[in-house]
Amino acid sequence: MVTARERAILEAGIKLGALYHQWVGSPVSPGTAGSLERAIEESVGLQPFVEEIHVWLDRGLMSPNAFGYSELSGLMLNVDITTRVEGACCRARLRREGDYPLMEIVE
Repeated sequence: MVTARERAILEAGIKLGALYHQWVGSPVSPGTAGSLERAIEESVGLQPFVEEIHVWLDRGLMSPNAFGYSELSGLMLNVDITTRVEGACCRARLRREGDYPLMEIVE
């Protein structure tokens, strides 16, 4: 039998993995990064068990192409998410660790 804590951890992992694969490759620029951050937060925040989510995109990694925008890369994503299942909570994050977008459980 799976505990509520294990389910909260699973839900956090599912949300971060889905977020990563859904949004990477999206057109973005420093001028539109704020609206993309909010769109990701609002989209993921609709899903079951999400209590809180914060997204920040590293604008320093955005290099405009010939048309003036970048493509969102996993290294640009900084995400903190909290899931709650039956009172059990998990806080997880996605952040740059060197040259790798690391997903990890924080508490």
